[in-house]
Formats: sequence, C-alpha cells, structure tokens
Amino acid sequence: MFSKISSFFLVFIVVGFAFAGPNAIHHKIEATVDPATSFIEATDKITIPADQINANLHFLLTSDLKVESITPGVSISLEKSEIKGEDFGMDKEDFESSSSISQNKYAVSFDSKAKGDLEITLKFSGKINHPIEQLGEEYARGFSQTPGLIEERGAYLSGSTYWVPWFNDKLITFDMTTSVPEGWDVVSQGNRTLHEVKNGRQITRWESPELMEEVFLIAAQFHEYSFSAGTVEVMAFLRTPDETMANKYLETTAQYLEMYRNLVGPYPFSKFALVENFWATGYGMPSFTLLGEQIIRFPFILHSSYPHELLHNWWGNSAYVDFDNGNWCEGLTAYMADHLIKEQRGQGDSYRRSILQKYTDYVKPENDFALSSFISRTSSSSEAVGYGKSSMTWDMLRMEVGDENFIRAFQKFYRELKFKRASFDDIRIAFEDVSGKDLKPFFKQWVDRVGAPELKLTDVKVTKPTKFYKLQFTLNQIHKDDAYNLNIPVAISFADESKIETIKMNSKRQNIELSFEKEPLKVQVDPQFNIFRKLHFSEIPPALSKVFGSEKILFLLPSKASKEKQTQYKQLAEIWAKDPTKQSTIMLDSELDEIPEDQAVWVFGENNSYFKTIKNGFKDFDIEVKKESIRLGKTTLSKTNNSFIVSTRHPKNPNSVLVWLTIGNKDAGAGLARKLPHYGKYSYLAFEGDEPSNIAKGQWPAVHSPLMVSLADKNQEIHSTLPKRQALAKLAPVFSADRMLEYVTYLASDELEGRAPGSAGSDKAADYIMTQFQKAGLKPGADDGSFFQQWQEVVDAKGNKASVKNVIGIIPGINKDYAGESVIVSAHYDHLGLGWPDVRQGNEGKIHNGADDNASGVAVMMELANLLGKTFKPQRTVIFVAFTAEESGLMGSRYYVKNMKGFPAKKIMGVLNLDTVGRLGKNKLMVINSSTAREWRFIFMGTSYVTGVESEIVTQDLDASDQVSFFEAGIPAVQFFSGPHSDYHRPGDDVDKIDAPGMVKVATFVRESILHLADRDKPMPFTGKARTSDDKPRRPQSEGGKRATTGSMPDFAFAGEGVKIAALSDDSPAAKAGLKKGDVIIQLDEYKFKNLKEYSNALRNFKPGDKADLTYLRDGKEYKTQIVLGAR
Repeated sequence: MFSKISSFFLVFIVVGFAFAGPNAIHHKIEATVDPATSFIEATDKITIPADQINANLHFLLTSDLKVESITPGVSISLEKSEIKGEDFGMDKEDFESSSSISQNKYAVSFDSKAKGDLEITLKFSGKINHPIEQLGEEYARGFSQTPGLIEERGAYLSGSTYWVPWFNDKLITFDMTTSVPEGWDVVSQGNRTLHEVKNGRQITRWESPELMEEVFLIAAQFHEYSFSAGTVEVMAFLRTPDETMANKYLETTAQYLEMYRNLVGPYPFSKFALVENFWATGYGMPSFTLLGEQIIRFPFILHSSYPHELLHNWWGNSAYVDFDNGNWCEGLTAYMADHLIKEQRGQGDSYRRSILQKYTDYVKPENDFALSSFISRTSSSSEAVGYGKSSMTWDMLRMEVGDENFIRAFQKFYRELKFKRASFDDIRIAFEDVSGKDLKPFFKQWVDRVGAPELKLTDVKVTKPTKFYKLQFTLNQIHKDDAYNLNIPVAISFADESKIETIKMNSKRQNIELSFEKEPLKVQVDPQFNIFRKLHFSEIPPALSKVFGSEKILFLLPSKASKEKQTQYKQLAEIWAKDPTKQSTIMLDSELDEIPEDQAVWVFGENNSYFKTIKNGFKDFDIEVKKESIRLGKTTLSKTNNSFIVSTRHPKNPNSVLVWLTIGNKDAGAGLARKLPHYGKYSYLAFEGDEPSNIAKGQWPAVHSPLMVSLADKNQEIHSTLPKRQALAKLAPVFSADRMLEYVTYLASDELEGRAPGSAGSDKAADYIMTQFQKAGLKPGADDGSFFQQWQEVVDAKGNKASVKNVIGIIPGINKDYAGESVIVSAHYDHLGLGWPDVRQGNEGKIHNGADDNASGVAVMMELANLLGKTFKPQRTVIFVAFTAEESGLMGSRYYVKNMKGFPAKKIMGVLNLDTVGRLGKNKLMVINSSTAREWRFIFMGTSYVTGVESEIVTQDLDASDQVSFFEAGIPAVQFFSGPHSDYHRPGDDVDKIDAPGMVKVATFVRESILHLADRDKPMPFTGKARTSDDKPRRPQSEGGKRATTGSMPDFAFAGEGVKIAALSDDSPAAKAGLKKGDVIIQLDEYKFKNLKEYSNALRNFKPGDKADLTYLRDGKEYKTQIVLGAR
C-alpha cells in the first residue's frame, strides 16, 4: 500500500487482497525503459503456485501494452478489452487516478494435466504516458496525480498502471532488472542487488522477497546519497545535488527508524529511500517514499509528514489492510506519527482538540459513517472520520489498557500480521490477549457505531459537611441517540495543584460526588480532549475551518473601497466560490440589510460596513486594530504590505463564524486563495508581500466552555497547570545533554575562577575550547593559521592590560562563489572573575562562575561544532567563535569585526550569538535583535515549526551581547537567550541550576538556523541602524556597586509600553515597594519610559539609596508607590 502525505491522501493501488500464504505468485521482470519515446519493453517470467492455478486462469494488463506469451505450450487470448479495474471489485480506494486508462483481460491456456507450479513468460511493450491531473476539493485542497507515465522528466509506474500482469487478489513477490539511459536510475521496493553501467545503459536490479501488493518502477536522473542505520540502508535519490538536504533526511530517517523499532517492532525491509519526484506528490510505498520537489524542501516535512510516510512501512505497507472491514491503518499511522510528534512537543492536547474541531466543523449526519466503512480520504469529512475519529479511538484505547499494554498489544499484532491482511478485529484480539479485557463493546461502539457523544456539565457545587469538602456535579450526554460507555477525565483544580479523576459513565445523566481534604476551586470535563466527541461551539475558538467547512458562504465586498480594491476582493471570492459543493454568494455590503444567520461570512476590507460587527466580536480576544498597525497577541504588525485574516464568532449563530480579511498587497490575492485553506485550524493570520509569506498565526483561547465551572472567588488563585502524561515514545536527540553539562561543569568550576579576561582561568578555558574544536574536526580560523586571535586589552579597573584571545574554528565552505563569506556562530566565554566589571554590592571578591552567563552558550556552541564539524559540507564557511571580554564592553567581538582579514566582516551572511541559554525550562527561546534583517522572523518561525522548540521574537532592540558589535557594522545579527533570572551577574549563577535538556532544545533550534544560513543563496539585507563610533554603547569599566536598580528582572519579550516585571526576589527593592511579577513599570519620578532602553537611561539619573515615586500598571490600572532604589 502507498499513501499520500498529510491531508492529501488519494491512493492509487491494487486492493482487495485476500490472505497471502508463503506460496505467492512471483514475477521475474526485465524491463527496458526509453524516456524519450515514453516506451517500455519488458519480459515477465511468472511462477504461479499450484494452489492458485485453475482452469479459468486469466490476468489484467493495461491496454497501453501489447502482450504475447513466449512460453511453449502456453498461449494467451484477449477475452475482454477496455475494461476498468473496479469491474473486478478493485474500487476499495479512489480509482479516479486510473480513470484515463483501461485494462484488457486475457485468458491463459495451458496443459491442465501438468502438475505443480506453472511458469509462464510474457513479453509486453508499448507507450505509457498519461497526463498529470489536478484533483481534489477546489475549496480546501488539491493534488496532482497520474495512473502512470514515462517521459523525459521521469517515469512512474505502479499498481494503478496495470503494467505488470495482475492475476488475482493475492500478494506477490518479485525481482526486477531494469535498463535505462546512462545518467538515469531506477528505484523500487526491496533490496538493490545489481547496480552497474553497461554499454551506455544503467542496469539495476531490485529484489523483493517480501509479500507485496504491487510493483513500482520509479525512474529519473537521480543523485544518490546513503549511509547505514544499523542493518538498514538509508538512501536519498534527489533530482538535483543537495548533500546538506540529503543528510538531513538521512539523519532524520535513522532517528525515526530507531524510535519505531522500539515502539512497533523491527523495520520490515532492508532499505528506506527518500525519492524526489517532479510533480507534487507525497506517497509512501514499501521501503521508500516519493515526495514532490517542492514538498521535499518544506522544512516542516521532516518532523511531520515524513515520519508519517516512514511509519507506513509498518502500518499499511507490511501489515496490510483488509479493506472489506475498514481501513484501520491511516488513523493508526496518524496517531503514532502526527499525534506522537505533537505529544512529544507538549502539544498533544491542542492536536486532539483540532481533530475534534474538524469533526465538529465538517461532519454532518448526512455525511457521517462508521470507521468500519472507511476506505480512503475523499473529502474533509471523510478525513475527519477515517483519520480523526480513528486517531481518537486509539487514544481512548490507550487510556483503557494503559501505555505498556497499548505498546505490547500493537507489537503482538504486528508480529502476527506482518505481510498479511489485517482488520480492526485482529487488533481487538491482540489487545484482548495482552490486556485480559473483553474489548468487544469498545470496538463495537467506536468502530461500528456512527456518530459521536456530546457532553455537558451542570449542577456543580461544593459543600463542607464534615472536615472534607464534598464536590457534586452532574455529567450529561446531550446527543439524541443512546448513551455511550465513557471513561471521562475530570480535572479538579485547587489552590496549589490539579488532579484528574476518571469517571465511568454509561447513562445519559449521571450524578457525581467526590470528597477532598482541600477546597476544589475549578472543575473541567475532558480538559485535555481525550474523548472522541462533538465540541460545543464555545470549546472551539473561531477558526477558518468553520468557514471552509460551511455549506453556505457569503462574501461581502466593501462598497466604499476603490474599484481596484473591490476587484481584488471579488477575484479572491470568485476563486473560492467555484467549489461546486458550496452555496456561495458574492455581494456588496451595501446590498445587505443584516448578517444572515445561516451563512458563514467573509467580511472583506476595513472600510466594510460590517467591520463594526467584526470589531464587536474581538472583545473576548487579545487583538487591537489601530490606524497604522494591528496587534495580534504580543505581535504588532504594520498594515503596509501585510494581509490580515481574523475570525470571530457569528453574532447570530455561535456555531458559525465571521472572517475579516484585508489585503495589504495588490498581488497577494492569488496566493491567499491558494494558501488559506491549509490554515484552517487558526483563528488569525498575517501574511506579508505578494507571495504572500505567513508572518503570524495563532488560535484564540476557548472561552465560556459548558464543560468548565470555576468555584473560586475573584481573589482566589487557582492552580491552572494540569498533569501531562508521558509521550508514547521518545525520539532520541542528536545532541548530548550530558556532554553539554560536562562542558558547563568545567567552564563554571572554581578552578577557572570566573574566567576573567587575561587570567589563568581564562587561558585554561580558551585551551579547553580549542581542544573541543579540534576534536570536533574544526579547522583553525584565525588569520595566522592558529585557533587564537590575540591582542592586548584592558582587564581590570585600574586600566592594566594583558593578553586576551578569541578562539576561532571553522568548517570551510565548498562553494567557490562564496569565497570569503561566512556564517558566525558565537558565544562569549569570559565572565566576571572575582567581580569585575559588574559586581553587585556585597559580592566583591567572590568567584562568579557564570554557568548560565555564559558557559551555557559556549557549551551549546561546542556541541554544535561536535555534531557538524566532521560531516557538514556547507556552501559558505561556518565560523565558530568563542569571544573574550564581552562583559567589559564587547571588546572581543569588536576586535574580531575590525581585524578579521580571512573572512572579513563585510562578507558575513549573519551572526547567531548564544548568550545565557542554560535555563530554558518551560520558557520560549528568546531571539533578540531580529530587526537587523527582515528574513530573521521567517527563519525562526520555520525553525520553531520544524524543531518544535518555541521561540519568541523580542521586538525591543537591546544592546545585550556580542551581536551588537556586528549590527553596529551593518551585519544582520541576533542573540539567543533563555530568559532573565535573579542570579544574573551574581555568584549564584552556578552549574546546579543549569537545564541540560533545555540546552538540547537550544542546540536543536540553532542548528536549523546554521544549516539555513550556510546554504542560503540570497543575502539578507541589513535592516537595522548601523552606528557611528559616537553612538556605540560602551559598558562602564568599573562602577562597583554605584548603579541604581529596582531589583526586578524585566520581561524582554514584552511588546507593550513600559517595563514588565518577569521575576523579583522577596528582598528586592521592587518587592519591598509592593510590586509583583507581571506589573508594568512606566515612570520613575518625572522620567517616563516606553521600553527597556529608556528605563535604563532613567535609572542613570539615580544612585543607590535614592527614594523615587514609581508609577506602574497592574491589570490595566495605574498605581503609584515609593521605592528605595538598591545597588547593582
């Protein structure tokens, strides 16, 4: 079986297979392919086992081919021509792909008295070249496909082509030897046993002893890459050479092969190959996947759809589907790939909610069906059942039997059904054997029953009749038909914790009573979306899926807009209105008296008469529309050149939506029409330019849920974090947390005495970093051919100078066109020693080990070098630099910018600076100074999606670290930062507080950025403000404890006006003045400030011990207090 990536599943396979025993029909094929003429000539020596021979032996072959028997005593005759596969019960999947071809039916005549197996050799030839056609739902998605072709761009032959004689519905084995022009190559299932060039032809043999459904022949001019992952050969066949991309796929393949080996069982084949196609495909075949040339370059594919196709080698491509009893494998593959990846990233809840949201939005009584009837995805509604309901069924089964039994049962099922046809019932039997439970009612309810339950929480109250609190509530199943048997998770939140109780429910209404020692403050029913059910509209944030799933749609054009603008909106509406499954109406806002209740509505343009209705719907959400910009959550974007799409609740029909759309670029309409249907789960979106490129997206929070009741008073704090279960399996990271922790432990040890520039500890640190660079395979990068760039620098408060050094190692670029160009990966390795230049009062003379600042950054940098140093072959040189003297005024990085000759500053593509990245925890990874290049935002949005590591673009321009030295010179540069803490520049910044798993996340994130910049073909124009020597910030060489401070740590990601408090200690001046985390400081005495830079400047007007009137915001209200400023 093969499948398409993600939601594009339109599968073209020979199906309806019965159980295949060990005596399978074997095909020994020799094929010669001529791409220039679309011609194929082949012989097929077929061995038919005796138990499959009968007097009415016949086969199907495409009518494109002429065929003859060349076996003495065996003849064939045309029995019926121009027939379709579905005439023989082979329409289990979408046969639209083979609609342009037909088959001939041939009878086979042979000596019926002969005993044993029958051997027959058939010779066939002809032209096969069927056009690639665009298919799919016009409004939601489309995909290209062909039943088979041979042409100068490539060849694609599969079961749907009927190019190999098809005798019956049994599984087969084969070996295939092909001849194609030199420079071409062929990929198929199985193991490659011959690969040679002979007489100007590429000869290749693929042998498949495993039972197969069909025979694939994929050919093109490929560039091959490979390496061994244990016993499996991992391969990549690309149409254009790209070693970096190939290595990413090969490495990722090895990771997921190992994960699935542990989760399901041994990989069933000897190889897995990534094969690049020349049109948009996403197919998963046994032992390889065929991806389109655009799809293969989407960075998110590696950790989304690609593992899905890889997993199909277990589910669907070796444990085959009994389609007569429903397709179980698509939902199971989605659950163990797509859902598992989200669960590993802590996003399982939202993924399951999106499944339920799709079912609620797209499935109606008239298009609903049972899982036992699912064959393949043909629409959004069939996907919502066959993939979504199926995935949720496996999640509920997992809760029923527990993780250990869940894994063991599927491992048993796979062992026993590998290379056989399997059904839902086979899965049930395996689970019953492992768990000892009778699961017939479970499978009958979820596999055979149509529909979904609907839940409601009522009558919630808390009393305290004794020393225990008594919580009472009623659970209701409010759907029309019979009650479901449900195990419903109910979360009970207290002041200091939350716990989840499982309630067994088997009636339409059930009263529940629970006792607790502590006072329950909130009740939530199925808060993590573990039950398959229809959602109440208030559980679903307004989203585009509501309008894309609606049958009746109204497009409202702004009558007050210019004719040009009206035309843009009308053209967009007309594209979507072509969908024949929708009742679409396009009209001017002036032609409408009121919003209709029974239609989802697109409101185009800000000057639309119904934009006021849209704005009224924004009240529950964090959005602000200003004259020149729009704020979406923390992100503020200019209206210029940007297009916005924002959904809100339909005021007359809460189950529907209004969607506001405004186009900021005159050429963006076509791109929006094409892209928006793929963003259905989002509440709001922003796109930039004419392509257009997505620059912001998100979901509104669900509000007013009927399954949540708060029992707390306004002043009572409720513990809001729910316990999360462990992911079903873990993907082994490519980075070592232990090794990075070892690096930090040494660099932040007392032996190095804080790594003050010019000290013995600093020299030891530099030698240590150089040694790690050498071990990683880096080449010396300094101009003198060594690893050290050395000079004399001021190293103390007295102005004494000493020798200091940057440590530089490189991975040379391979593209001569990029000679001298570089990508910088940096981290400063110095710290404050015994307290210079930024000692806090009372810490003079104490060792400042600087574990987070910045042994953590150096550790991540060395780990990146360790991974990339010996295998990465970048287009342009990647330079790893450990800077000295950062703390005393960015002296190391400024010296590098001014003096580096071999890789001059003017030829630097971009700088990735790691500073203070060792305490990530649950924080988002902050990116500082992304305004230095427009492209940074897109790079890091994509990186977060690919890696699952959440990032946050800090909109304020901060002079925080060594990246400043580069953007002073007009070079795009950013800093990665895990967040502020109270140990900053204090002796408490020690290794015991380092988050090693967090550093793995940072390394994973930065690595993607390195790979992108190293091979990027376009420069990134600098968009920051280069500085002259007069306005470059200089850090004070020594101020001891003379600088004033509020003692609070700012929230660097805060985009509003003022300075938001991220953390503060109980004994800090801010805490003593009554300030709390989350407060926003806006004024000190007469000094008002809008951002951190202005706040810092304001503090310079005070000295420690001064009293100041401090104005701050709390929950939107303004307050004043007096603060006694402390000393830094």
